[in-house]
Amino acid sequence: MEAAQYDMHEAETQLSRIIDRVEHGEEVIISRAGRPVAKVIPLPSVVERRGRGALKGQVVAAADWDAPETNQEIARDLGLSS
Repeated sequence: MEAAQYDMHEAETQLSRIIDRVEHGEEVIISRAGRPVAKVIPLPSVVERRGRGALKGQVVAAADWDAPETNQEIARDLGLSS
C-alpha cells in the first residue's frame, strides 16, 4: 500500500483527516512544491498493564540469580569491576 500524499496547503486544511488516517495505521507524506519533505507515521501502541502480578508464573529466575558470583560476573560485564 502506497502512502497517501498531501501538498502543504492541503495538509494544513486537512490535518484532522490526516491524523485520522494515521491513527488507523496509515503513513502520510507531506510535500512542498511536489517534493516530499515529511512523513507522518503512527506512534507505537501503548502497552496496557494488567497490574501487579500480571506475569506471575511466566517469568522464571535461576536459583543463583542473586549469588555473589553472579553479581561479580555482571559487574565485570558492565566494566564496574575487574
